[in-house]
Amino acid sequence: MSRLRLAFLTLITMLAFAANSLLCREALAAGHIDASSFTLVRIVSGALVLSMLLLIQFRRYTLGGSWLAAAALFGYAAAFSFAYVSLSAGTGALLLFGAVQTTMIGYGLWRGERLSHLQISGAIAASTGLIWLMLPGVEAPPVLGALIMITAGVCWGVYSLLGRNAREPSVATAGNFLRATPFAVILFLLMRDSQPVTNLGLAYAAASGALASGLGYALWYAVLPALPASRAATIQLSVPILAALGGVLFLGEAITLRFSLASIAVLGGIALFIMSKPRA
Repeated sequence: MSRLRLAFLTLITMLAFAANSLLCREALAAGHIDASSFTLVRIVSGALVLSMLLLIQFRRYTLGGSWLAAAALFGYAAAFSFAYVSLSAGTGALLLFGAVQTTMIGYGLWRGERLSHLQISGAIAASTGLIWLMLPGVEAPPVLGALIMITAGVCWGVYSLLGRNAREPSVATAGNFLRATPFAVILFLLMRDSQPVTNLGLAYAAASGALASGLGYALWYAVLPALPASRAATIQLSVPILAALGGVLFLGEAITLRFSLASIAVLGGIALFIMSKPRA
């Protein structure tokens, strides 16, 4: 793969990941769809697209993944939807990404990994940024929405840890989306409210599942082998920034001083952690 094509596909992938936040926020904030319906349509459409891609690629379909990973995927998707009822696109993406990285760093420490001084500094900076973002104040995000999004990040961190040794990530991801569908149906039956679902809301949810999630993950797994691990992790730092810019351009959201400083602390701290070598 040429460098130009790699850069282009990587950019498209990051835009797709950021689009998840924009599509979900716009659909829910504008009242086009409720959170449980959005979750169901997103998971089903993602499962359909990923399954079709596997059929085209392998001429057969094998159910990959596991029920535990599917439960973590569902937990992420459901909490993601309910959190964006009250959060802005950029704030939600920053909380999500910070919680994902914190979960994975915490797992490494629990397994006995030793950190360098720079990694410790990066982890402290990122944690401080998240805590400061949530402190009470005029610019603070809604507490309940923030906690739900952090839950989504923890679920996605667990999902990432469960799937990091998968031999065929695309097969595992498609299988997990299919396995997550029954959970989404149950949530829909239990949490569905009287809010009408518009065609535009269904379109947003389907685009989030089929394009931003399904095709986004497929592209990511295509470019991932060509990227060094540290570079791949660092590139993902752009997602909260892209989501925040998209919120300003397309949703009319404002970037506050608190969000800007918290973003510098969180993303800068994570970047420092990723780029620092662990202690021997």
